[in-house]
This record gives sequence, C-alpha cells and structure tokens, in this order.
Amino acid sequence: MGSVSLKIGDGTARFKRASVCSSALNLLMLFSVVTTNLFALYAFTFSPKNHHAHLLPHTHKNISLISEQVSLILREIDSSQKKLAQMEKEVLGYESIDLSSSKIASELRTFLQHHLLPLGKDSKTGITEMVASVGHSCVRSLDLLSQFMNYKVNAPCPDDWSLGQKLILSGCEPLPRRRCFAKTIPKVGLHSFPDSLWKNYSEKIYSWSGLGCKNLACLNAKKLNRDCAGCFDIISGYETQKYVKARGKNDFLIDHVLAMGNGEIRIGFDIGGGSGTFAARMADRNVTLVTATLNVDAPFNEFIAARGLFPLYLSLDHWFPFHDNVFDLVHAGNVLDVSGRPEKLEFLVFDIDRVLRAGGLFWLDNFVCTNGDKKTALTRLIERFGYKKLKWVVGEKLDGSGKSEVYLSAVLQKPVRG
Repeated sequence: MGSVSLKIGDGTARFKRASVCSSALNLLMLFSVVTTNLFALYAFTFSPKNHHAHLLPHTHKNISLISEQVSLILREIDSSQKKLAQMEKEVLGYESIDLSSSKIASELRTFLQHHLLPLGKDSKTGITEMVASVGHSCVRSLDLLSQFMNYKVNAPCPDDWSLGQKLILSGCEPLPRRRCFAKTIPKVGLHSFPDSLWKNYSEKIYSWSGLGCKNLACLNAKKLNRDCAGCFDIISGYETQKYVKARGKNDFLIDHVLAMGNGEIRIGFDIGGGSGTFAARMADRNVTLVTATLNVDAPFNEFIAARGLFPLYLSLDHWFPFHDNVFDLVHAGNVLDVSGRPEKLEFLVFDIDRVLRAGGLFWLDNFVCTNGDKKTALTRLIERFGYKKLKWVVGEKLDGSGKSEVYLSAVLQKPVRG
C-alpha cells in the first residue's frame, strides 16, 4: 500500500511506498490477530472425549476467562495500531501544523490541504494524493508564517521578501507558494553578456526594501561579511583583482586552479559567493557557475543576476537541489564557519561531497581558523573523505584591529570510491 508523505529532513514533498519497517509491523499485527482467533476458536470448540458433569462449571469458567483475555488482546492491538499511525504522522511531519487553528491564514490552509490525483490512484507508484511541500520547522514560526501567507489572492504580493528570508533563516524552508504577483522592478540599462560581467547599473534596478543601505556606495563602505568587504565595487575596487592577482600566499589564482583540473572544469557551484565575482571570473573562462546566496544586508541575488550570472536563493541548511556527482568544482570560503554542533558542519560537507563528481575539485578559499581546535576539526573532517591534497596552505593575516588570524586555503580532489 503506497502513501504520500512530506519528508521533513529536506522539507520537500516525497512520494513514498510503505517502508520495510511498517510492513513488518503490519505483518506482526496480522499474525497476532490470526493466532489469537485460532486459539480462541480452539478453546471454544474443543471438548474432551470423557465428559464429566462436575467439570462443566470449571470449563465454562475457563472459556469465559479466555474470551476476556482475547478481547483484551484485541483492544491492545487496536490501541497499538492507532499509536503507530499517530507516531508515523508525527515523524513524517505532514500533519504537524494544526490546520484547525485560528492562527492559520486561509491561504496557508488551502496550500497545505491534500489534493487527490484527478485520475485516481497511480498504478505504478500507488500514489493517491499530492502533499504540499513546506519546511517542517515552519511550525515553530507559525505566527510569521501566517503573516507571510496573509495576502489577497490574484493581487500584488506584500513587499515582504525580508519576512520570507527571516522564515528561511529560522529553518522554514522551502516556503509555501503564494498566489499573488511579486513586485516588479524595471531592469533597464542592462548590458549584453559578457560585457555585463564588469559593469555597474542604475541602483534603481535593485530592491532596497528591508535593507539598511539604499545604494551601492553605502554597501561598499561596509564589511558585510568576511568574504565581502567592498565586494559591490566591480569597477575600481579589489574585486577587479580578485582571483587574478594574489595579495598573499593564501590567495590562489583562478588559472592555476583550473590547470589542476586538466581542462575538465566546465560547471561549478559557488557557495556563499558574495556579489558573484568568482562566477564572473569563471564565466570569462567559459566555465558555468551557480552561486548560492541570500540577501543578508544587501541585494546579492539581484546584483549577481544583473551581471548575467546564475544566483540561487538558498540557505546552507537546505539540501542542495542538485543530483549526485554533477559539478566539476565546488568553491566555498568562510560560509563553512557554521555555528552549533560539529554535526552541522559534517552535514554540510557531506552534501558538498555528494554534488561533486569523482575527480572534481573542492576549493576551500581563505577559511578563517579562529582557533586551533577549529582548524584541527576541519582538517580531520576533510581527511575522512580521502581527498587528494593538490594544494594546502596555512597562513596568517592581520584583521582590521591588527590582530593576527590563521587562514586555511586548499584545493582538494575527490577520489573514486568503491
């Protein structure tokens, strides 16, 4: 018997057949019921060859006792089946949001309803209904989620992209879809590719709502993160030299890294790619890059798209939406500095390994080791994967306060595993 469930690990709707575990439990329940009934039938119909009148009351008493025990067992089986069904619903998560709650926006209730397939049960998969895809952690931000889904259908969407990003950063990913029209901003004055890679455009083509800065000059005066200090200045700032001119031994040149790939680097994935300069350098060399980033404090996605590059609006907690072994190169910097338990970094690195093909390159770019323990933990984690170290450099740089920091840069090649 097939069932439709919402897989909570990656927040996506999955069509799932009954698992081996649940099948085994059902068989065990069936065996228990059949055995109990046979035993009861035997107890009710069996009679000894020698009939003794004085044994009849005792026999009737035993039969009554057995009948009571059978009823008790059947009630326990029924109760256990209900508990197992409830546990399965809680584990799958697709009924964790109480649709009867008065806090639920009507559009959210409509989106989360199960929908029967128009042609009935699918003969190949056993699927009977469609389940909406929504992050399981959304239940922890139900008030914000209902606010996000409180809009007028077929009308302009509220200017609340920052609210959606706040939900994503709270683990509510993927967000539910909406039936409203997103705000449109005229994209005038764009240049053709590849001239678009290194051109500035009117600041009116970006959305500044929900942001502290309202222009590029303000962004360039800030250090938005460790990998983005003045990264929106692609005309006269350091971005014009990045990856082609090194400022220290930890800065690898892009042509040197591509040479390590023996001419087999065609498509890549840049995680936390700032304003898209790494992808632009790769595009100059006919390598296609996807850049994953959010709009934290700046319009990163719109700026990358204006350069003619491919932005992916995605948090690091989301399962990368790519098939296994598809990228020739994965590039990441201090975005790997995830907070929390070490297991969180392990999940991230395992997903990087999953989308990188055998023989592909993992470029770790200027990762800041704030302490020796962090460097040791990351080094041991990398060594567990058995990557070949094509280049490995540990160096020091001075931060803005003049304090020395340890940086790790490496180019690693994924092995072929049995």
